Amino acid sequence: MTARSRPASGEKVASDAYRNQTLRKFIVNYVLHNVPRAQRILLRSGKSPFDVLSVEEALHRDVIATNSGNLIFSDAAHKILETPGTEVVSNEMRTEVAAAERINEEYDAFVVPLANAFRPSFEPGLKRLTRLIGRLRIPVVVLGVGAQTGLSYNPARLKPIEPSVRAFVSAVLDRSASIGVRGEFTEKYLNDMGFRDVEVIGCPSLFMYGKELAVQKRTQELTGGSRIAVNGSHSAVRRLGMDRIISRAHARYPNLRFIGQNLSDARQLHWRDLSDPNAAVTAMPTHPDHPMYREDKVRVYVDPVTWIDDLRDFDFSFGSRIHGNIAALLAGTPATVLCADSRTLELCRYFEIPHRRIDKLPEDVDPARLYEEADLSALTGNHPERFERFTGFLDRNGLRNTFSHGDGGAAFEERLRSLDFPAGVRPWTGTDLASLASRMGWLNQRVGELTAENTRLKRDLDRAKAGVRRFAATPATASVYRRARRVVGAPLRRALQKGRPGFRGDGPAGP
Repeated sequence: MTARSRPASGEKVASDAYRNQTLRKFIVNYVLHNVPRAQRILLRSGKSPFDVLSVEEALHRDVIATNSGNLIFSDAAHKILETPGTEVVSNEMRTEVAAAERINEEYDAFVVPLANAFRPSFEPGLKRLTRLIGRLRIPVVVLGVGAQTGLSYNPARLKPIEPSVRAFVSAVLDRSASIGVRGEFTEKYLNDMGFRDVEVIGCPSLFMYGKELAVQKRTQELTGGSRIAVNGSHSAVRRLGMDRIISRAHARYPNLRFIGQNLSDARQLHWRDLSDPNAAVTAMPTHPDHPMYREDKVRVYVDPVTWIDDLRDFDFSFGSRIHGNIAALLAGTPATVLCADSRTLELCRYFEIPHRRIDKLPEDVDPARLYEEADLSALTGNHPERFERFTGFLDRNGLRNTFSHGDGGAAFEERLRSLDFPAGVRPWTGTDLASLASRMGWLNQRVGELTAENTRLKRDLDRAKAGVRRFAATPATASVYRRARRVVGAPLRRALQKGRPGFRGDGPAGP
């Protein structure tokens, strides 16, 4: 090339810049169309599956949102949604409308696993969720919400909350392709309101291990030496005869264990705390006066991994708690649900879980008979089809899953197994000095924290009072509003915020 034909240095720079710009455009275009974009999903849950908390801290923070069954389906949802390039973050059950803009900026989707959310006692929580969702611009996907009424599926008792349900579903469907419900009753309930984008997907809990659900009877029949788990709610014990069922099983099977789920159950076991209204139900095995409590035959779990692992060694599980029995099925242990309402009945029908209506049980029901009659073939045989329906729902709502787009949850399980979770909460009989030391140590730490917090609050209050005095002495040249805001506002706000307990959750759920 002659000196005359060689491009000037300015032309060369422009040419390089053009090539670089073209290359950048190509790379960006390739990534957009060929490389899955990193996602951040905000998940409604009490805690991350990887958060290891002491029993004392878990109960103090109520990470189970009053019912440990909540963690079964939220942990399953976390595992299912965690794929390469996707980060799943627990919202710790916080429903703060003021945080909507931050959520819009930091997350790509808000995923809401729910249980029996369409019930009168949950209406305030449903309204808070609706207000938050109404301010979100990102997709909102609901996994397995259910309506709760009686075994007859009569929705009359839900009529007063219909406006709240309608507002919630409308807000969700404005931000998703469809809403996932637990079963046939909830589907019809929403269809009758005029909603058509409703899909029956069951509950994410039973898809924790994907399309495989290995449940089989390990023994031909139950005997007096069989290990049996039983569960039941306070209402089932108090009103539906579960107390008699538990008492007879306790007399016949020495290796019977009751597994509670409520926060009040756990506090009775760990602290012998009888301050909750549930303590009035003395026929509940978690009550200190119950013989099963005294015999150390009661547990409550604050982590699904230890719950499921413990149930692997049992021969059978039965009772009125749907997620107590789903935990057994995930452990490969046969289970029969004693259905007491629509929320358990529709889920059992959808998943074809062995079940009996509690109002039609014989007077002298025996776990051995329930075990004999339990047919697991439809539960396991039709599970792959239900799994495909569930992942199809996720696909239609723009969510990847670890079984189709990841390692099938292998990394999740490996990380989980590397952590040291506390064992199930057991009755405090006062004879275990080591457990006493642990409890007293935690209480001493809490006293220290509360003392420090009290000192900070007192200091901020003193500053606020000093601000009031300065305000009174300030010349009246400035407006009253500006003087008040400048002198008093900041310290008073700090004092109020520090004194305000953390806003948590949406109240109890009932799996």
